[in-house]
Amino acid sequence: METTFKNKVALVTGGASGIGRATALAFAKKGAKVAVVDWMENDEMVNLIKELGSEAIFIKCDVSKIDDVKAMVAQIIAAFGRLDYAFNNAGIEGASAATQDCSEENWDKTIGVNLKGVWLCMKYEIPEILKQGKGAIVNCASVAGMIGFAGLPAYVASKHGIVGLTKTTALECATQGIRVNVVCPGVIQTPMIDRLTGKTKEGIERFKGFEPIGRFGLPEEIANAVVWMCSDEASFVTGHVMAVDGGFTAQ
Repeated sequence: METTFKNKVALVTGGASGIGRATALAFAKKGAKVAVVDWMENDEMVNLIKELGSEAIFIKCDVSKIDDVKAMVAQIIAAFGRLDYAFNNAGIEGASAATQDCSEENWDKTIGVNLKGVWLCMKYEIPEILKQGKGAIVNCASVAGMIGFAGLPAYVASKHGIVGLTKTTALECATQGIRVNVVCPGVIQTPMIDRLTGKTKEGIERFKGFEPIGRFGLPEEIANAVVWMCSDEASFVTGHVMAVDGGFTAQ
């Protein structure tokens, strides 16, 4: 069955680059109207989506701030009149430091964007999706939501938190027509990985070594998983943790 999202509206946070960018474009290719959300202005995404024959708006938003998130959802409803799907993807890696050296500022910022941001988004997305009778939310965690990584305590804690929050929300929404799932990407070729590797040969090889498949994943590979989880083809899937990681967590 060919998945189509014609006349549906999808929201993608962190939609200006990496996995978010790929997912916004994937939704558009399936016919969805797309709200691209990011903390930096980006008109390019709107133009790209329009070139694909779909509609789009860009919204600047800091997902860690309740007023920003509330206004974001209100703008989507004002522009499109509805909300059907959400990919809560915005996130930061924070500063690298051992647990005892992690600063309070880094902890608060990382938890604020990654975990509080997902909660705030769902807080305001769910009431609007409920008005449509059915819909889907996918949250973006990480393999770091399933295993530990030395030197990234705030990041790992935030991603584990997203997994637990997703499972709880899925139970709350299961009989209300909203499916809530979480995707846990492995090492994906994104600006975040470029920062972590420093784009050095040694850094790249080190991170490639985490993946048994022998390469970085592509943002489009995660986007395909997200779009499927939102589609009717996944109508029996909720509270699911999908690892897309080249076998990383299978080790």
